[in-house]
Amino acid sequence: MDDELWDAILEGLTPRELQKEAARAICTMPADNDSIYKFNAVARHNSQLWYKAVVIYYCNEHGGFPSEIGPGVDIKLILDD
Repeated sequence: MDDELWDAILEGLTPRELQKEAARAICTMPADNDSIYKFNAVARHNSQLWYKAVVIYYCNEHGGFPSEIGPGVDIKLILDD
């Protein structure tokens, strides 16, 4: 998908929903600097862009949002409301 389509899709999420999707996605990735750095390179010092980059990466890898498909479905967040 192109950037404009991703922007349109992700604009439909509240900031909290975007954070939760990104949290689920990050929990499924290796805990190393290389895994995190690729998102810092795209969205340095902008948390909203960082969350979006994480979610887009996950969707490209697994075919959908972390709360809907792939290993992210099994992630339970502590403050999941």
